[in-house]
Amino acid sequence: MKKNFLIVVANYYDKIALDLLGGAKLALKTYRVSAVSTITVPGVFEIPVVISKNIKKYDAFLALGCVIKGETPHFDFISKATTQAIMSLSIVNKKPIGNGIITSLNKKQAFSRSKKKGQEAAKAVLSVLKNF
Repeated sequence: MKKNFLIVVANYYDKIALDLLGGAKLALKTYRVSAVSTITVPGVFEIPVVISKNIKKYDAFLALGCVIKGETPHFDFISKATTQAIMSLSIVNKKPIGNGIITSLNKKQAFSRSKKKGQEAAKAVLSVLKNF
């Protein structure tokens, strides 16, 4: 598949980010994607702006990271804002953006989901690209 991908990964939770990235790269390698670039950001809130800045340079994107619920409403604000920004970028620019951002209630749940979420997000984008 002759498509260029950008993966933007938030490394606030290092181990989870590595699991997500590994799964995504494995899926993209399986489909022999032309080129895959990776940009690391500190948190998921920074993902949409990095995608926006690079939207014309790539055919598809993966947003990877994790938000874990704490004792304040911060989780809700960050999760909602990030998801809406990613969806808006995708629709406005007519480019697929895989949402591989885990939103979980605790670290155990996040670690469990990190094993497959990156791969699932990559496969979803690849599926959408077949229609382009």
